[in-house]
Amino acid sequence: MSVAFTKEDSAETASETMLPERPIPDGPNLVTAEGLALLQRDLEAARSAYEAAMGVDDINERRRLAAIPFRDIRYLSERVRTAQIVPPSPADCTVRFGSTVTFEREDGRIQTYRIVGDDEADPSSGTISFRSPIARALMGKTVDEVASVAGGDVEIVSIS
Repeated sequence: MSVAFTKEDSAETASETMLPERPIPDGPNLVTAEGLALLQRDLEAARSAYEAAMGVDDINERRRLAAIPFRDIRYLSERVRTAQIVPPSPADCTVRFGSTVTFEREDGRIQTYRIVGDDEADPSSGTISFRSPIARALMGKTVDEVASVAGGDVEIVSIS
């Protein structure tokens, strides 16, 4: 085998285990109280994983195991530091940050989403970021109002 395809020294360099930074969205870091708690929980989990990795004797394995938690600690520390808790919305039936909105699409599908911060958004679990096109189209609307989303219209059925 050609030497060009092998490493003469099997030790990894530090740069091989440094991961690119997780991108931080521009603008305010709005969160619900639950979202901040999730960020803090994830930060503690990353710190625990990093500490466990630091206990590994083999330096190459230590670097490999520590790379993701080390990157996550940097990201999550910044997200916790910049978090701006948005208090629960008043019950005035207007879509706002933290609202749970049920709407009907033109094809008859009914969907429900809670509008939350970037880090707590998970559409498959029923939460969307306040920056998402759907959330931006729904913000400020009330029940029975129509919003244009992705080239179609949706009618707001309920807000809580």
